[in-house]
Amino acid sequence: MDPIGEKLLEVAREELGYTEKDDGYTKFGDWWTEKIDDDHNPYFTTAPWCDMFLAWAADKAGVTDQAGQFAATPDHAKWFEEHDAWGDEPEPGAIVFYDWNGSDDLDQIDHVGIVEKVEGETLHTIEANADGYKLMRKTRDMDHVVGFGYPGKVQVAQKYTPKHAAPAPKVDQLANPRAATGSHEQDHGSSGGQQLPVQEVALGGVLALVLCGTAALAVAARPPPRPRPRRPSASASAAGTTGRPRPSCPPHSRPTSPPPTWTPPRPAPRSCPRCRSPPPTRPRTASSGAGSPTSKRTASWRSGTRCTPRAPTPPRTSTQPL
Repeated sequence: MDPIGEKLLEVAREELGYTEKDDGYTKFGDWWTEKIDDDHNPYFTTAPWCDMFLAWAADKAGVTDQAGQFAATPDHAKWFEEHDAWGDEPEPGAIVFYDWNGSDDLDQIDHVGIVEKVEGETLHTIEANADGYKLMRKTRDMDHVVGFGYPGKVQVAQKYTPKHAAPAPKVDQLANPRAATGSHEQDHGSSGGQQLPVQEVALGGVLALVLCGTAALAVAARPPPRPRPRRPSASASAAGTTGRPRPSCPPHSRPTSPPPTWTPPRPAPRSCPRCRSPPPTRPRTASSGAGSPTSKRTASWRSGTRCTPRAPTPPRTSTQPL
């Protein structure tokens, strides 16, 4: 019994008696259209379904890599031949391919089924689309058999599965390497004790390298410090310099000569400088100009050229008789 074919037989026995619809529709063709065909061609929903049933059964059994998935029987037979899983000896669980014309040409294959039992030259099979419409058991002879495909002989490429590394050591194990290598010492006895110092040195070197690298990265990531202003020394302050060149003033603000001293105006004399007579009391009116008598008299008084006041004019008396 082919081990992969046995799984296909288990699925096929559960579907015995399935019949296609009046228009040729089957659930196996519909599954092929939706799940397998890239173009989702509706042709397969009513197409001959003997090999599509085997593809559906392989999917249900989880053996698609060993049994293959095809809708055309010639392609399915060639696939078994390419995988060195093709022969002419019947056995239960093998996939049997027929040519109704009795040839041995793989391109002329017309039908396919799965062998359930072998009795001499008689094959007991389960076939889909048998008699053109039903999933049933059939009894066949070897006259129309082209060959057999053996799913159990198909070599499936092993998928690479990465092995998980050992768990990372704990902090206490890094601090105490003897705890991490205790089992090693017990297994190797005294030879393990000789290798232990070497392991400690190697572990210490790795830790030192990690710490140095971390410190170097921290220093490289730290921004450079800003320069602080220097305070002038006492001698430099006394000399009027701080050791650094002072910024020069703009040309327009640099003093070229000492500023002139302000002299307050001399107050007007309160008396004549020669005779010490008081100034005239007649106020200067708005109509008094530079040539008015008042302005002349005031000017002469200020200059001292006329310091003697005029004698008062005697009052005029009338000579007319009263």
